[in-house]
Amino acid sequence: MRDARLLLQGFVWLAAAPVLAAPSPAGEETDGVLQMVIRLLADADQDLRALGLEQVRSELKGRAATEAFAARLAKLPRDAQAGLVGALAERGDKAARPAVLSLLAASRDPPVRLAAIDALVRLGEPADAQVLLRLLFEGPPDEQAAARSSLSRMPGRPVSAAIAEATGGATAQPCATLIEILSQRRAAETVPRILPLAVGADPQVRAAAIDALGKLAGPEHIPAMLEVVIQAEEGRQREAAEKAVMFVCGRIADPHKRAAPLLAAIQGLGPADRAALLPTLGRVGGEAARPSVEAAIAIRDPAVHEAGIRALCNWPDASVAPRLIELAQADAHPEHRVALLRALVRVAPLPDGRTDAERLALLQKAMALCTRDAERTLVLRRAAAIRTVETLRFLLPYLDTPHAAAACQTVVELAHHRTLREPNKAEFDRALDRVIETSKDATVIDRAGRYKRGQTWAAPTTP
Repeated sequence: MRDARLLLQGFVWLAAAPVLAAPSPAGEETDGVLQMVIRLLADADQDLRALGLEQVRSELKGRAATEAFAARLAKLPRDAQAGLVGALAERGDKAARPAVLSLLAASRDPPVRLAAIDALVRLGEPADAQVLLRLLFEGPPDEQAAARSSLSRMPGRPVSAAIAEATGGATAQPCATLIEILSQRRAAETVPRILPLAVGADPQVRAAAIDALGKLAGPEHIPAMLEVVIQAEEGRQREAAEKAVMFVCGRIADPHKRAAPLLAAIQGLGPADRAALLPTLGRVGGEAARPSVEAAIAIRDPAVHEAGIRALCNWPDASVAPRLIELAQADAHPEHRVALLRALVRVAPLPDGRTDAERLALLQKAMALCTRDAERTLVLRRAAAIRTVETLRFLLPYLDTPHAAAACQTVVELAHHRTLREPNKAEFDRALDRVIETSKDATVIDRAGRYKRGQTWAAPTTP
């Protein structure tokens, strides 16, 4: 039976080949092949139906063929409709749009409806965004997901404008979803509509808007984004707003100019707001930002001084490391000294142009300044970012200390990298033996054994 089907498929291809090679699709032979393909689309045999769909996708060209195929949509069996909708979408001929919309309105078959929703990405007009928006708000879960996917991919600024307009009447969850879709579309032109939502009443909407601003906004939006920072609640929301500004400034090509729009916007604000925005300035960093931060640190007002310390702790690179070391030893406030030291541990291993030896030396300096176990553990974990055999040697003494768990973890993280482990196999084998003897963590022990045997390891996926 299977051989018979293959023989029939070959016959269809042979029959269609002379026509498909002709310079024009018009004529009786073309009509004959078209009717043959239409019959194949309705055939109960899936192999023959697939052959017909392939003809629809790529062989029979022209608007007339598209209209002929689209006219068959409503007449096909339900299990064949979804396949033809997908094939018509791949043709990309919008002559099929009316039939697809009609099928979407009439069909109650889930696969058919999902195929039609997806087809609107390539076949739809901007006005069809309203159909997708209605499904996004009112459809069953699978159609909501499909509508979201199509809205994120459907081309054109008018579609983005329709999505942005819909945020005005949406409740919290749908509004947040619409903002996320605009972000996925990279619809930068909708930033003016997103900005007010970033200072709105609903925390879910604010979070989505702040995240979108970090991806879509430009330097010209910095003044308005600073108002978002000021109004954001202390904690994660404020940090997210600060990082959104940092992302926007980070897209300025010249690193020496990244702080410029932020500094210009801050100058027009009152003293309290300027102080509140210093941590944001610190996230952007750069030499141009240092004077404002240092001036705040020198002020005796506790709030302004703390804002300056936070700005320095937020610095994006290790250029401020000497100042962090100085203040971590000399600042009058114990909590500030801890924050400064932790900032030093954070920036020490960053890949910012320093050599591996310089990065490790700074991390060792941070370890020497530690007076608490929490910071010592942090140093040992951060060492994993410096992938050298010298880092392994730095870790070894800590395998016999109360910080052995962190040291063992970092040893196996270094050993995970074959290009580091194999050239230094003898040293790594000895270190991994000690990890196996010392660690109480079954996963760490398993990884150490695997690396000794030259095997790989992958972290388990989280559902």
